[in-house]
Amino acid sequence: MKTIWLNGCFDILHPGHIELFKVSRSLGDKLIIGLDSDEKVRKDKGESRPINCFHDRKTMLESIRYIDLVVGFNSAQELEELIEFYSPDILVDGSDWKHHEGVGRQYAKEVRFFNRVGGYSSSDIISRCKRAS
Repeated sequence: MKTIWLNGCFDILHPGHIELFKVSRSLGDKLIIGLDSDEKVRKDKGESRPINCFHDRKTMLESIRYIDLVVGFNSAQELEELIEFYSPDILVDGSDWKHHEGVGRQYAKEVRFFNRVGGYSSSDIISRCKRAS
């Protein structure tokens, strides 16, 4: 069985995320999503995030047919331990992380990078919502 790993906060889901899940799942037999805790999202993206709490984000992800398992993490160390534990065949990362050191990449047999689809961005969607209110 070929396992695929993908992680992120997935706060405001959009078509780009769905395409990412679909393509990632097509690479193997099982897609595992590592999901940032609320505390980690606040630390990384600021006090106004996440918009949706961990439980709600996890519930939405678990309802997507391309995703087989969602596991939470609270720190880079926990993320690395999860990736080591699951030892994915392929770790999928956003192409914006191509020239950065990615957590846990050494535990995957292969790393693939995914380009943004259609310029979608959760941060941009949140900004548009704020401007509209």
